[in-house]
Amino acid sequence: MWTMGGEEKRALLLDTHVWVWYVENESKRFSRRIVSPVESAVGRGALLVSAISVWEVAQLEALRRLELTMDVRTWVAQALSFPGLRLHGLSASIAIDSTHLPGSIHRDPADRILIATARRVGATFVTCDERILTYARAGHVKALDARP
Repeated sequence: MWTMGGEEKRALLLDTHVWVWYVENESKRFSRRIVSPVESAVGRGALLVSAISVWEVAQLEALRRLELTMDVRTWVAQALSFPGLRLHGLSASIAIDSTHLPGSIHRDPADRILIATARRVGATFVTCDERILTYARAGHVKALDARP
C-alpha cells in the first residue's frame, strides 16, 4: 500500500477485460469513475496486471473470442510497456491462495488467481464482473466497480 497526503492509496489490479478495454481505448465499456484512480496508480507505478491476464488474452485470442488490433504477442508486449504498469507474476503462494479463498466465489481458475493476487498484494481489484463485485461486498477482496 502507498500513502499520499495522509490518505491510503492501494495498488490497483486490473481485471483482464478492464485491461483490454483500457489498452484498446474502449472507454464506453467501463465507468469514467475508474479513470482518475487508474491514472493516479499509473503515476505511482502502482497499476498491476497479473500474468494470468496475459494467459487469458492469449487464450481468448486463440479461440477467436477476442479480436486484437495486432498479433497477440505484439499486443501484449505493447500493453505491458505502458509507463506505470507492472506485470505481477504467479507465485506458489498465489496459486495456493486461489484454492483456499474465504466465502463463496465461483470456480473460474483465472478469476480465483486474480482475486488471490489482489488479496496477497493488498491491491484493489478493478472489475466489471458482478460475481466478483458481490464477493467484494461480502468483504473478501477490495474492489472498484468499473461498470458503466
